[in-house]
Amino acid sequence: MRNATNRAEVAAARFRAWGELTPEQLAAWSGFLRGHAQIVRALDSELEQEHGLPLTSYDVLIQLSLAPDRRLRMFELADAVVLSRSGLTRLVERLERDGLVERERGVADLRQMYARLTDRGFEVLADATPTHVAGVKERFLERLSGEQTKQLAAMWRAVLEP
Repeated sequence: MRNATNRAEVAAARFRAWGELTPEQLAAWSGFLRGHAQIVRALDSELEQEHGLPLTSYDVLIQLSLAPDRRLRMFELADAVVLSRSGLTRLVERLERDGLVERERGVADLRQMYARLTDRGFEVLADATPTHVAGVKERFLERLSGEQTKQLAAMWRAVLEP
């Protein structure tokens, strides 16, 4: 029984750390988490329903479309889409089976593995992009004034810059 009490006391002490935040700080953080989850779920559902393409797959395709020669090393792609390397490998395998992505070895270093967007992948991405952009506008951008959008962009630069 004493062990359970100690664990409960330790857990309570850890949760008290949230008390170090002001109500505004807590609202900002929890709002970010809830807002992100809600918007991502809605965008994912919309892409899946209208194009059979989950948001994670769309993200991989868009990252590849923006890269030189529409290809990235797998570790670069994993960093760009914030997936674990093993999670990305499984996702790229599925996209490869669907003909949207090809994997290729590096020419100079055969140990390097690249993912490359295929022409079919580019077409699927082009078809899905208007749906995704409309969803981003509806669920996020159109809910902010021009000034709020500028402020938010500046805040994200402050948070994300090293």
